[in-house]
Amino acid sequence: MQFNSRPLKTHLKKVRGRTASSSKWLQRQLNDPYVAEAHRRGYRGRAAFKIIQLDDQFHFFKPGKRVVDLGCAPGGWSQVAVQKVKSTPENPLVVGMDLLPADPIPGALLVQMDFTSDEAPKKLRDMLGGRQADIVMSDMAANTTGIHSIDHLRIMGLLEMAYDFAVQVLTPGGVFIAKIFQGGTEHQFLAQMKRDFTTVKHAKPDASRKDSSEFYVIATGFKGRSE
Repeated sequence: MQFNSRPLKTHLKKVRGRTASSSKWLQRQLNDPYVAEAHRRGYRGRAAFKIIQLDDQFHFFKPGKRVVDLGCAPGGWSQVAVQKVKSTPENPLVVGMDLLPADPIPGALLVQMDFTSDEAPKKLRDMLGGRQADIVMSDMAANTTGIHSIDHLRIMGLLEMAYDFAVQVLTPGGVFIAKIFQGGTEHQFLAQMKRDFTTVKHAKPDASRKDSSEFYVIATGFKGRSE
């Protein structure tokens, strides 16, 4: 994805009390073309470009598809999904769930709810008019400790919960898209996905930061959960 222009590099002024890590983060944000372009287009964060680029590559969004966005706040992925599947306030096709509140998005139904709760799958189907989802997507990441081995296990645990939710609500032929991090324990999880889906691929969109170990798994053709 190419942008029309690249902003000139901005340098931060020194501010008393600002830590080196926060200064580095602010510097990166100010000089990130995806941050600027997200602001220009009205997206709620640079992460919107990750799902746009993944769809450009794998073409999972189609008009009329029903989409669930797990961990949706602040709503960038839901915004993109609404545009791609032609969801409207009169016929909402996009449902977002998060423990945190998210501002309303026309064409999406956003609920502040724990997707791991027992009532979440039924709540979702009710919001979709009693129907299953065609796409379940997750850009969630667990809170980190800075200890790689512990953080990886936390991240994989959250991903497995998202997957367990997805296989309860996906229609046959459905799609699961989720963020995953390299760390060694993801191979068993990917093997399970290959039993449950026709095709499982992974990709790192250009909008993912180069120094991040994140990548995305795209599983298509849901066959039903194998045991």
